[in-house]
Amino acid sequence: MKKSTTLVLLCLLSIHVSAQKMNSNKKAIVASVETHKENLIKISDSIWALAETAFNESKSAEVLADYAEKNGLEVTRGVADIPTAFTATYGSGKPVISVLGEFDALPGLSQKTEPTKNPRIDGAPGHGCGHNMFGAASLGAAIAIKEQIEAGKLKGTVKFLGTPAEEKFFAKVWMVEAGLWDDVDVNVSWHPGANIEADVQSGLSLIDFIVEFYGQAAHASADPWNGRSASDALELYTTGMNYYREHIMPTSRIHYHIQDGGQVVNVVPDYSKIWVRVRDPKRKVMLPTYERVKKMAEGAAIMANVDYKISLVSGIYEVLVNRAGGEIMQKNLELLGPISYTEDEVAFGKAIQKATGKPEIGMDSSVEPLRETEKSPGGGSTDVGDVSWNVPNINLSVTVAPKDTPWHSWAVVACGGMSIGHKGMIYASKAMAMTMADLFENPKLVDKVKEEYKTRKGNEKYEAMIDGPPPIGKN
Repeated sequence: MKKSTTLVLLCLLSIHVSAQKMNSNKKAIVASVETHKENLIKISDSIWALAETAFNESKSAEVLADYAEKNGLEVTRGVADIPTAFTATYGSGKPVISVLGEFDALPGLSQKTEPTKNPRIDGAPGHGCGHNMFGAASLGAAIAIKEQIEAGKLKGTVKFLGTPAEEKFFAKVWMVEAGLWDDVDVNVSWHPGANIEADVQSGLSLIDFIVEFYGQAAHASADPWNGRSASDALELYTTGMNYYREHIMPTSRIHYHIQDGGQVVNVVPDYSKIWVRVRDPKRKVMLPTYERVKKMAEGAAIMANVDYKISLVSGIYEVLVNRAGGEIMQKNLELLGPISYTEDEVAFGKAIQKATGKPEIGMDSSVEPLRETEKSPGGGSTDVGDVSWNVPNINLSVTVAPKDTPWHSWAVVACGGMSIGHKGMIYASKAMAMTMADLFENPKLVDKVKEEYKTRKGNEKYEAMIDGPPPIGKN
């Protein structure tokens, strides 16, 4: 107990020393987030409990938009022809600094706030990527900046974008096409994680498409010669893709999900359907692989003597890194210092690690140094990439779960609905708002971030990988 008390006192001392180094605007921002803290936690917990999936987040979007409106931001709902997308702005003139807020959940990950697997509702969705915290923290940052503009301490415009359907469909692509970042100078974003760092790593570009095969039904035993099996075509197609894996670039990935392989065993299936995804750290490497995989669908259809159809769902770019922005964020993380945890929170984290087969070491609460940008990052993909190819983007990761926690799992859901997640969310809100304040106060920083963006983008022209309106109602 004595050791624990000493640790808490040291953490409080660290926070006090950090606050001493902040200018008046940043102190006011931290105070603003603290003022809204309980409401932000309630918003996050509400979205956590709602756990609405892509394009179905009507109540989650409403919770965020209503609080933005209540706090004096001008809200426009249903932007980009997406009912759950919205903007919330305040101020006038330049610079225009935007901040992203996601709020969609993942299917099948329902979980109570317990450190062992125990669904709240069997088979229901859950926030296994922490997006309940994502939107709430970003809105908290936007409100903190709004209050500083309102007080005459900062000049310019703050713009919060409620961005749905990140886990499936990638709504930001349609939002980019609708011009929602056309007036923005710099965008700020964060993502829940298992560490604290100014994120200067990229991600993987990807493209999603559906392949459907159409054959002829027949009795599978009495007259199979009268049938043409769509299921045969599907199996031939997956076989081709699996053999092709040996010959793609080591950085590339091919995934698929069979959505319909036939209904009963005694009927030659006349229909089959498969969702396919191709990824690579570079879009220009991914696209030739995509074209080859599409040709394989045609080959499978020819072999099975069936017809086929390919439908593009959407595609996203890799994240365009901005190290100049990362340096600004890094300084603010160092001002804030590490997150402190109670003995109960550490015990909860270790129990999560035990349940998932990881070393029982608790949370990583330290502020990581600014890492070198990896040439070939692994990991996942995000439609923040498309935003980053249209406006400079500054990204952040903040601890909301124990070290080595499996992402997109029940374990993240458990942490995201209790104090470990709450602490990370509030921390992210402060870090983003402080970084935004730097951009509002110093036009030279905005210019530096923009210059790097232009250099990294070069002459490559952004082309949205979509074909038609958002697939509302198809989830």
